[in-house]
Amino acid sequence: QVQLVESGGGLVQTGGSLRLSCAASGSIRTIFSINDMGWYRQAPGKQRELVAYITSLGNTNYADSVKGRFTISRDNAKNTLYLQMNSLKPEDTGVYYCQCPGSWGQGTQVTVSS
Repeated sequence: QVQLVESGGGLVQTGGSLRLSCAASGSIRTIFSINDMGWYRQAPGKQRELVAYITSLGNTNYADSVKGRFTISRDNAKNTLYLQMNSLKPEDTGVYYCQCPGSWGQGTQVTVSS
């Protein structure tokens, strides 16, 4: 059983920054470093979409809408995934989810006010 717990969401003004964290525990703890991980988000009334992805080797990929503003990273020693979000826009509002193969977190709300 793998548990992913996100934190760091909140309310921020346009142009502000937030840093999301995702702590992994359970059976994945010993193999966190070999799993690809991703951040997804879901805005009200919309489908869940991929925001950023990082492979076990540290290669990253971003949605076009967040390129240059968001940075995904991981600390394998801490079994933690991060998403640094800068220059936030109202369209970044949504619930952000951490994901690894077979598991999803419960999500953390990000609200960007205009």
